[in-house]
Amino acid sequence: MTTTSSMAVAAAIDDIPRQNPCAQCGAPIAEPDWIEPGDGRITYLWTCHACNYSFEAIAIFEEPVLVEAPPLAA
Repeated sequence: MTTTSSMAVAAAIDDIPRQNPCAQCGAPIAEPDWIEPGDGRITYLWTCHACNYSFEAIAIFEEPVLVEAPPLAA
């Protein structure tokens, strides 16, 4: 029997948050500018085109996260 604590959670391109509200003015932001996977978390960089405010949001997972991201450079 496998428990959820021993299973890895896979993050896919379909899991990218969309229409996140701006932390400054509340305008919806279509998608993050940058996504950086880390150990048990994923960091998103958002920039609002309505007020030019930039901020980070971090998703923290209890289970390990496997992120299949393309390499940044060849």
